[in-house]
Amino acid sequence: MIVKFGAPGEYVHYAATIGAIEAMTIGLSSEVADQGIRVNAVRPGLTKTTMFIVNGDKDRIARVAPTIPMLRAAEPEEVAEAIVWLLSDKASYVTRAILDVGGGR
Repeated sequence: MIVKFGAPGEYVHYAATIGAIEAMTIGLSSEVADQGIRVNAVRPGLTKTTMFIVNGDKDRIARVAPTIPMLRAAEPEEVAEAIVWLLSDKASYVTRAILDVGGGR
């Protein structure tokens, strides 16, 4: 979880924006819960996307994956499934949650 660790020397600016989204999730969820509006966020861990390639860090997934308890990066579909669940009626009593989808990290 990049925001939990702050990503020193690599992605501090990115971690800061995620922190802002998490603060907004918590604050907004309290403001609108009584209107039946649920506000949640998903905090994905290392995920197999092109983000690191585009930013010139093509080896990041291979380098970081061994530090994750599940020893691998997430597939984008695994993160999407968490989002789909939060959007479903099965999560109808879930609000103000920040769901970690990070392979145990």
